[in-house]
Amino acid sequence: MQADLARMVREAVSDLERKKRSLELEIEKLERRRDRINAEMKTTFAGASQELAMRVQSFKEYLVGSLQDLATSAEQLSLSPPEPPPNRPSAGPQRPEPEPPPTPAPPVTRSPHLLDAERIQSLLDQYRLRPDYYGPVWQLRRTFEPIHADRVANWMLEQGGRGAIKTLNSRLQNVLVASAAISMLHTMHGDRLRVLVLARSPERLGDWRRGFQDCLGVSRADFGTRSGIMLFESSEPMAQRAERLLENNYLPFIIIDESEGKVALSILQFPLWLAIAPDPSNPTSDAYEFY
Repeated sequence: MQADLARMVREAVSDLERKKRSLELEIEKLERRRDRINAEMKTTFAGASQELAMRVQSFKEYLVGSLQDLATSAEQLSLSPPEPPPNRPSAGPQRPEPEPPPTPAPPVTRSPHLLDAERIQSLLDQYRLRPDYYGPVWQLRRTFEPIHADRVANWMLEQGGRGAIKTLNSRLQNVLVASAAISMLHTMHGDRLRVLVLARSPERLGDWRRGFQDCLGVSRADFGTRSGIMLFESSEPMAQRAERLLENNYLPFIIIDESEGKVALSILQFPLWLAIAPDPSNPTSDAYEFY
């Protein structure tokens, strides 16, 4: 009887241990599912909130800009009737003097890296009309409004990839415009592209790094002196690095934060540079000076 009792106890204990292991596995599965759902909720709601904020801010800036342009145009309208021409004695039929031909505007010196205008316009339309929030790394992953497309198109097609654009008064919006330019250049030139960002403080450089991670899907591994994106607080080491990149057949793309009050002339020699210019009506820093 004692042997049977001991056997029954062992079987009961063994059965309880199996049930315990089964319950522990179920608990682990439920905990992993809970963590995954929490992560998805944070990502989804954060992305939706950010996208909504960007849309509202973009529409506000577009509306304010349109009203300012309308007010300027109204001030320039001439409301007085035109003065009649003085009477001249007729001396027979006169031929109208031919109008001088209009003076052609000087052609924009476009960078050899931006010659494919159709490709540039196609990418702008893709970002604006068919956004891909889960696209590959280096592809723009955020909502792209007409005000952003106008900034990038003007910089690429009118300024030839070398010039300043007016700030959108939001670093997130400025990073979005710069990210679109980076995405397009990376599509056209691949891993040859190297991005160099100049800002006067580590905090601002941190904002650019987080913005690129959000807009382009890059990771921390993509930042560094031997990686795709490099961050600088001084223009001199940036210019030296850009020269070495050119010597090694890379394509440096320089981005200058609006906090920079001065721009070194040594930076202007490179084929691609984009400066975020402060808004004169709402200055956040001194206007650019060149030295």
